Amino acid sequence: MTLPSHEVADLGLAGAGVRRVAWAERSMPVLRSVRERFAQQRPLDGLRVAACLHVTAETANLLRVLRAGGAQVWLAASNPLSTQDDTAAALVTEYGVAVHAWAGMDTAAYDRNLVTVLEARPHLLLDDGCDLVNTAHADRPELLEGVLGGCEQTTTGVIRLRRMSAEGELRLPMVAVNDTRTKRMFDNRYGTGQSTVDGILRATNTLLAGRTVVVAGFGYCGRGLAERFRGMGSNVVVTEVDPVKALDAVMQGYTVATMDTAAAAGDVFVTATGNRDVIRREHLAVMRDGAILANSGHFDLEIDLNALDSLSVAVDRGVREQADEYVFADGRRLLLLSEGRLVNLGAAEGHPAAVMDMSFAVQALTTEWLAREHGALAPGVVDVPEETDNEVARLELASLGVGIDVLTPGQEDYLNSWRP
Repeated sequence: MTLPSHEVADLGLAGAGVRRVAWAERSMPVLRSVRERFAQQRPLDGLRVAACLHVTAETANLLRVLRAGGAQVWLAASNPLSTQDDTAAALVTEYGVAVHAWAGMDTAAYDRNLVTVLEARPHLLLDDGCDLVNTAHADRPELLEGVLGGCEQTTTGVIRLRRMSAEGELRLPMVAVNDTRTKRMFDNRYGTGQSTVDGILRATNTLLAGRTVVVAGFGYCGRGLAERFRGMGSNVVVTEVDPVKALDAVMQGYTVATMDTAAAAGDVFVTATGNRDVIRREHLAVMRDGAILANSGHFDLEIDLNALDSLSVAVDRGVREQADEYVFADGRRLLLLSEGRLVNLGAAEGHPAAVMDMSFAVQALTTEWLAREHGALAPGVVDVPEETDNEVARLELASLGVGIDVLTPGQEDYLNSWRP
């Protein structure tokens, strides 16, 4: 068998990867049902798809759906630390995906792999953080020729796309998969909350009960983080720049403070804002000895790593797996997890498969819709059709054995009429 193009750590890991992918599939019944339909109807026949996603077992099950639908798929990693090398090998040898990703790649290799998958001349793009779209627009605009559209599944990526669109720079329709109700509620809130706690515990084995945990940002991800840490017995402090979100945190019983105030009180800091320099030099300078720094935002910009380097007199790289200890002149030590990158994927395995089942089902169905409807879409950020979001929720409820009410004709009439 001729293998697709690839650049992975070790194809010999494929057997372990297949087992990992199969284990994840057990918790992904919605995606499995979509794959069965795609295999029969082949809605993506003849299409080339380039993806920049976390190379995990859950992602592998999404790509299996696209392959079942007839698509050729090229995959680059959306984070240098998140790639599961055994999953990457299995995707190449068992599932026919062209993978260019391995754990621990440097920035130059990361950027090169983005270009490699774009050079496949894809019709559709699946992005995570807007790196693929950004690379094509900024560095290789000629590779946009023939691209019909794409999907973006992160808050950070949608923010960047909306800015590109506002400036008239976005040259293709991009569907904001992140903005669906199922994605925001389950992936961002429950998935990020649980997997971030998992990553911190794996990297540090610290006791969270009774500790002060500072959560920067109270969007959907931040809310999930705050809920999970409170459930572990932590004292949760929230920092925010949005007054409505800050008020929401207050009404939910959290302490809300500025980072200037929280920096000296926190034991664990987790950023989830989608912005840069949330934890800065002045904050690092007053933190307690042993404070833990973790990031759950997409990019490694939320913690000022240059300031952390300049303030330290010594660094113990890998004091624990996925943990680097920075020693200051006064003897204080700060522990940075996963190099300031996504801690839930760097130090753990990302969101549980049951969560990604819904997110990736939305992604698969949106890809099908985009392949069918792209001709009617103008360049810019496009919403996922509401019926797609609702269909995924219905499929998930059915897999759980949960039934819900249906509006009666009289109720439908009442909701659609202003007359008494």
